[in-house]
Amino acid sequence: MPVIVIVGGGFAGVAVARRLEQRLHENEAEIVLISRDNFVLFTPMLPEVTSGELEVRHVVTPIREQLHRTRFILAEVEKIDVEQQTVTYRHVLTGLVVELHYDQLVLALGSSTSTFGLPGVAENTWALKTLDDADALRNHLVWLLELADTINDEARRRRLLTIVVVGGGFTGVETAGEIVELFRSVIRFYPSLRRDEIKVILIEAAPSLLLGLPPKMGEYARRILERRGVEVLTGDGVTGADEHGLTLQSGRRIESETIIWSAGVKPSPTIAKTTLPLTRRGAVVTESDMRVAGVPGVWALGDCASIPYWKGGTYPMTAQHAIREGPHLADNLVAVLRGQATKPFRFEALGMMAALGARKAVAQLPGDRVITGFLAWFIWRTYYLLRLPGLDRKLRVAFDWTLELLFPRDTAELRYGDREREEIALRS
Repeated sequence: MPVIVIVGGGFAGVAVARRLEQRLHENEAEIVLISRDNFVLFTPMLPEVTSGELEVRHVVTPIREQLHRTRFILAEVEKIDVEQQTVTYRHVLTGLVVELHYDQLVLALGSSTSTFGLPGVAENTWALKTLDDADALRNHLVWLLELADTINDEARRRRLLTIVVVGGGFTGVETAGEIVELFRSVIRFYPSLRRDEIKVILIEAAPSLLLGLPPKMGEYARRILERRGVEVLTGDGVTGADEHGLTLQSGRRIESETIIWSAGVKPSPTIAKTTLPLTRRGAVVTESDMRVAGVPGVWALGDCASIPYWKGGTYPMTAQHAIREGPHLADNLVAVLRGQATKPFRFEALGMMAALGARKAVAQLPGDRVITGFLAWFIWRTYYLLRLPGLDRKLRVAFDWTLELLFPRDTAELRYGDREREEIALRS
């Protein structure tokens, strides 16, 4: 029985496994999915986790709940050998290293944060790519308020209350809006702090926000954010960062102890360790049916793949593409197993949306029609709520949103593991 190994448990990888379970007969192939997490993260809602609007567990869905015939392995992939057709992985919990043979390999490893090699950025900025990132950043934002409310050092206080978001794409715009919402909701609990002391700065190296979309979207996003107190800087990139702030290409220095980096992503570094054909940015080169060019039995999709767009160029790295690439790749894989012809992937984007906080959003609909304001916000919430896997998750998120209308954000700073670390330090 042929073995199909799927590497990566995000939107794309799980979509492939689910479709294979539907299409393949009981003994037609063994399906194996390897992922370092046992859940799928609904990334469009990550900024709302950062601001405390949504609870951490409400935007994740356990992989085992979604799959029934697939063998799930909780592990980190260490090596992919396409010549020997093997995947070497290390189990997350036991540390056991195993080499697994495959007949068909699907790469859905996703992407990681790219700092473009700028000095000090990797060491002194906060990423917002994973659930750990969002949860840690939320605790950090509350910690900033607690410390600023306590100290008398004015220079340090200004640095603490200056939040810099680098990157004017969807993540950066939504994160800036959510941070403003968080501070406005909880500032009443910190009597020595004033709202005008808190500065949120959004930096984008390109001339406008939401580059690549209709200019009206970027202009509206800027107007709404500035109206809510966000300082938006465009056309000025970052040259470096340190523990006290960052420096821009214009020479301007911004003092801050919190720099959130959302300026770019790159394919998973695991891909770079293979002998597969890669693009300059490190994505796997595929044919139009998502088979890796010139490498039999290997497929790629999602953020780690460069899939030709039938109108020219390649498909973008978005969730709406990944969840549609998955079923199509699975259908092509089934066709190969049954000696049938594959079909090229073709999909037209349904549109793009970004929430700006305060019940405002901007949305691009099919036909390049742009909607802004409350209606766009309502569409954003409705669409993503419907796309969230599982009825229980939909209800939990809807309940969180309802509570947010009635009560302020939670200011509990949860210091996971601090007591254990202190006890270890005392013993040593």
